[in-house]
Amino acid sequence: MNSMSKSEVTPLKFESIRYDDVNDRVYVIDQTQLPHQFVERELHDLDGTCEAISAMRVRGAPLIGVTAAFGVYLALRNPAMASRTTLDEAVERLAATRPTAINLQWALNKMVEELAGSGDDELGPNALAIALRLHAEDIAACARLGDYGATLLQSLWVEKCRAAQQAGEAEPGQLNVLTHCNAGSLATVDWGTALAVIYKAQEQGLPIHVWVDETRPRNQGASLTAWELARRGVKHTLIVDNAGGHLMQLGLVDCCIVGSDRTTRRGDVCNKIGTYLKALAARDNGVPFYVALPVSTIDFSLLDGMSEIPIEERASDEVTHMTGRDAEGVERTIRLTPENTPVSNFGFDVTPANLVSALITEYGVIEANEEALAELRLKLSE
Repeated sequence: MNSMSKSEVTPLKFESIRYDDVNDRVYVIDQTQLPHQFVERELHDLDGTCEAISAMRVRGAPLIGVTAAFGVYLALRNPAMASRTTLDEAVERLAATRPTAINLQWALNKMVEELAGSGDDELGPNALAIALRLHAEDIAACARLGDYGATLLQSLWVEKCRAAQQAGEAEPGQLNVLTHCNAGSLATVDWGTALAVIYKAQEQGLPIHVWVDETRPRNQGASLTAWELARRGVKHTLIVDNAGGHLMQLGLVDCCIVGSDRTTRRGDVCNKIGTYLKALAARDNGVPFYVALPVSTIDFSLLDGMSEIPIEERASDEVTHMTGRDAEGVERTIRLTPENTPVSNFGFDVTPANLVSALITEYGVIEANEEALAELRLKLSE
């Protein structure tokens, strides 16, 4: 059993996964407890790490990758158990936890490659060093992509103000951004991807307002994104998933920004189910549709997202049931559907590159096409 600490009050500063170097412990925020309780859960071993990823106590592609790296370390931490066989078994088990998010396999590949020359007695310490480096790199990458994205939003704001002035209208009160699912601090170690852009723009003084999709069936928008934005003091409004197109038709969305769980080398984007519909509505209404992602989320081995990305199908009870707090503050799970209702529960969909206005990465804003991504790949290899 993993140990937990609970609090109704969230610390002002936290990381979604952190390493306590004094006591050699790994902690993650248990996101299944949010927004009602802030719970940190210690990961003791490989079993606990696999369970945390599978049960979505940790979620979001970048965070899953870093968590898997620490899972490898926990499997090798005991010198008596550290061996090449243990490493291989840990990698195999972790890889099976979530099939769609490429950051998971990316991080595991890093561990295998960089531990290749280590002796058994070096596996544990070296695995920890790699995991800590990936942890730090994720924070830095998300901060940088947030800066690039904020510059993009600054340009949109200037254009919006100029258009209002030319039309003889009052200066607009805010820049309206629609997002889907949770691509914030809770999906990464710290800054987030799509929400890193929001946070950086807010720091620069932009009057940002975020339309937050509830994101059925697990309600990550309602439970996690709304919680994050409230803590950061970002103006936001929760909407039902199917309201986005209507808001675009009314001219109430200036751009969409989402994250990604896997992006192909031609720019097809796999993200939380429902993302494709937002991209279609954005295209029909002339609204820019941006995807914010670290390069670790790009799968250069794949070209066509629809035919090559494995789409995770999840349990039916995510759709048939819902959990929340009642008026007395008691957490309850209720059924929404008739008994034995057949359910299809695809976790992700694929947005074709032609619907993506741009990719926001830690290396800059690039077009979503094979040529631009090939240039990025070349830059990464230098």
